Amino acid sequence: MTKDKARKEIESLKRKIEYHNYRYYVLNEPEISDYQFDQLINRLKELEAIYPDLITKDSPTQKVGGQPINGFKSVLHDPLMLSLDNTYSKEEVKEFDRRIQKWLDAKPAYQASLKIDGVAVSVRYHGKKLVLGATRGDGQTGDDITENIKTIRSLPLRLLERSRVENLEIRGEVFISKQEFTRINKDRKKNGKPTFANPRNAAAGTLKHLDPQEVAKRGLEIYFHTIPYQIFVDIPSHYETIILVREAGLRIIPNTRLCADIEQVLAYIDEWAEKRTSLDFEVDGLVISVDDFKQQELLGTTTKVPRWAIAFKYPAVQAVTRLRDIVVQVGRTGRVTPVALLDPASLSGSTISRATLHNEDEIKRLDVRIGDSVVIEKGGEVIPKVVSVNKSSRDGTEKKFIFPRSCPVCGSKIYRLPNEADYRCPNSSCPAQIKRAIEHFAARGVMDIDGLGTKLVDQMVEEGVVHNFADLYRLKKEDLTGLERMADKSAQNLIDAIKRSKTRPLDRLIVGLGIRHVGTHAARLLVRYFGSMEELSKARFDDLAAIPGIGSVIAESIINFFADESNLALIKELKRLGLTFTANREAASDYLKDKTFVFTGELSELTRQDAHQLVLSHGGKVSSSVSKKTDFVVVGKNPGSKYKKALALGVKTINEGQFLKMVRRNQ
Repeated sequence: MTKDKARKEIESLKRKIEYHNYRYYVLNEPEISDYQFDQLINRLKELEAIYPDLITKDSPTQKVGGQPINGFKSVLHDPLMLSLDNTYSKEEVKEFDRRIQKWLDAKPAYQASLKIDGVAVSVRYHGKKLVLGATRGDGQTGDDITENIKTIRSLPLRLLERSRVENLEIRGEVFISKQEFTRINKDRKKNGKPTFANPRNAAAGTLKHLDPQEVAKRGLEIYFHTIPYQIFVDIPSHYETIILVREAGLRIIPNTRLCADIEQVLAYIDEWAEKRTSLDFEVDGLVISVDDFKQQELLGTTTKVPRWAIAFKYPAVQAVTRLRDIVVQVGRTGRVTPVALLDPASLSGSTISRATLHNEDEIKRLDVRIGDSVVIEKGGEVIPKVVSVNKSSRDGTEKKFIFPRSCPVCGSKIYRLPNEADYRCPNSSCPAQIKRAIEHFAARGVMDIDGLGTKLVDQMVEEGVVHNFADLYRLKKEDLTGLERMADKSAQNLIDAIKRSKTRPLDRLIVGLGIRHVGTHAARLLVRYFGSMEELSKARFDDLAAIPGIGSVIAESIINFFADESNLALIKELKRLGLTFTANREAASDYLKDKTFVFTGELSELTRQDAHQLVLSHGGKVSSSVSKKTDFVVVGKNPGSKYKKALALGVKTINEGQFLKMVRRNQ
């Protein structure tokens, strides 16, 4: 492969990985399995190893994935909460051991433990008292969830006095048991609320909740697995230390084992291949780590992973069943997705009767037909999907599926863009889109309209009570009392919840509008840079695309959204109805008010995002392009064409030091 081809593939891989990180960490809606994601990462690592000069600071191989959750104070992790390299074969586990022995020039012992599919957290005790609980976030910065984590019944607020353990930081997994997960979803379905896709999503959603009393109702559990540094001079073994921690009152992952060598680790892998499915919590693999603290320190870490640990992932669990039919469903963005209706099959402790077929291309690739015997699996043990067809079992009665060319709900002709795999319904008034859009708008973490679940939204749209978001804010109690299971008190509670939602911050409203690709993190960035719906609606493509974390794909979606007259009319009406259209930003000063800055070249003291934020916090504006209206161009190392343009237009140029002096003089 030529260097030019490698560069293009690297850029493509980076975009794909960033997108799937966004789906997994921001939206909690993964589209591919862990295995498929790891294949993308491994391919990127392979190309970067061949062409190390193509490695950039923003490469996914140079950082830990994930973003802190909105609504909580930030916590710095020291040491970092790194992710682990994944492997799917015993041979790679043996290779890991060979590398360790070569680096250490010794044969290490290993700790092996079950890898719970939960939410990674860190817990700190000062003396014997619990003082902090934090999410992993991006590995460097997480969120302070102390009040929420205190609601976990099995987590002691104080360590046992008889224990010698104190001043402890320990890391573990918060999760929801399979039994509790079934109860929660049954209760949500009964109350017309959307169900969680899996126990991990349920645990992550619960930890995001701002009301600890609600968190306490969800039955969170926690197991611990890692102490990040040696806490007893006389105990060099991590395994022995964590056993002492268990004696202090903390739960460690069951069946954690000390293995004298890699052969014992491999036996442990075999032992739990089938047994793990009998546990009441989700296990997707094992964590294998060097046991000796000093050896861990010698081996060290890369910028992303520790060299002394690895995660072994079991293959996705599969089942064989019959495909009874294929239907298509329409989501809130108009995406038309084919779904396989199956004879019920047991898979990873769940009964599966539906599985995704993704799109028309996937149906053709699999050559799947109605009546086929198919193999299904949970991708990454999360999303059920059809992975293959048992063509040898066909008897001639199977029928090919013809993908529709019109929307199954509203009848509009569906379309497919040249570079996309999905068909979409273009009708923004399509009842299916309206239903799911309103449900998304009302969801917890968005506008948070309590009581407005799937069934009620469906009723309201079908009865013509609401046609868009704005209609929610015009509702009166008498509009609701005629609906099923909606008495006076329930109707009034919903009216009150809708009224309260008017005070939700601007970033939540932006998420609620359903702009393609704009989730919580992107909305927060947009609010930080523009401060109001009005400014955002007037933003230019170049200015949007230049924002770190936004980029050209999201920028294009935003431009298209605000170019639509019906969207502008809806926004105008929402403003008239009293929703929050400006951010509650407290500017450090208005020292840079009405001043526009452009940055070019590499900054040495600030990240580009920090520099932008400094300008914004003092009332200034940041642009991605130089014009006669630009007040200052801040020039770093190796500046680009913006510097030349500034000179040509006579725009004032300053270096990073002068910029900082300007800001600090005011402070």
